[in-house]
Amino acid sequence: MLKIEGLHVSYGGVQAVQDVSLEVRPGEITALLGANGAGKSSTLMAIIGAVKPKSGRVIFEGRDITGTPPEKLVAQGIAMIPEGARVFARQPVEQNLRLGAYTVRDESVCRQRLEHVYRLFPRLQERREQLAGTMSGGERQMLAIGRALMSGPRLLLIDEPSLGLSPLLVEQVFDALIELNRQSAVTVLLVEQNMAQALEAAKRAYVMQSGRIALSGDAAELAASDEVRKAYLGM
Repeated sequence: MLKIEGLHVSYGGVQAVQDVSLEVRPGEITALLGANGAGKSSTLMAIIGAVKPKSGRVIFEGRDITGTPPEKLVAQGIAMIPEGARVFARQPVEQNLRLGAYTVRDESVCRQRLEHVYRLFPRLQERREQLAGTMSGGERQMLAIGRALMSGPRLLLIDEPSLGLSPLLVEQVFDALIELNRQSAVTVLLVEQNMAQALEAAKRAYVMQSGRIALSGDAAELAASDEVRKAYLGM
């Protein structure tokens, strides 16, 4: 579904991403792992057109989308959830969700998607009138995921969903991602530092180190490999 070929990203002459190639297969959760500063988020920003790559290509469903602005990618079936579970704090939960469907003109479609999100995250339905800013970190992350789903994406890009959450909340968020993938077959590219949780959720994974892909393969096999820990820790 998504293919990255020879991606290079630089900031002020400093190479953040060097010759990165990867693929995300339809219906799977693919993890992009690495320590802080490994180049994961820069890769993601290049995928969504937030930064212009120095070279390389981003291909989605056979179409070259390199450099396409983020707002245009939504209409093509790609949704992005940035790190930090950013929500509209002063708006109720349901209004936050509806803002995710700003490109949808058919109210019946919007309602169907809203019902789907509520089935996936019953807690959001229970608190649909609650101001988003008063929710817990885990609930806000679920709301951010639900809002992204309102655009009807075929590919969901998620940046560091575990950031700032307690271990219990991290587990809840990852359980929700697994259930989303199972129920809806939405393809997910998961960018994450939490190696153990990400490899448990993913089918395939890539490990970045110093801006390059150091390892890749089946997530279960990588989880059992000492080479992953060495690459992850920069040893």
